[in-house]
Amino acid sequence: MALKVELTHHAREKIKLLQELGFSVSEEQVVQTVLHPDRVESGRRGERIAQRRIGDRHVLRVPYVQRGEKIRIITVYPGRRERYERER
Repeated sequence: MALKVELTHHAREKIKLLQELGFSVSEEQVVQTVLHPDRVESGRRGERIAQRRIGDRHVLRVPYVQRGEKIRIITVYPGRRERYERER
């Protein structure tokens, strides 16, 4: 069975805002970050945070929750690679 991925209204609005600010990111990139991340971390409230490199200086971070075969993307935000790619 394939995973079903949905974006919250907030996540869609955040993608639009990032595009308006000149940070090009698509819904497809967000979904692919969750399905094929470079790394996944635990969030503070039980969510998971998928991360994938986008460009030389940034990563895309996507907090989500998964229940069974359903993934709900909460939001999306860019981060600087030097902050999020260092070893923890």
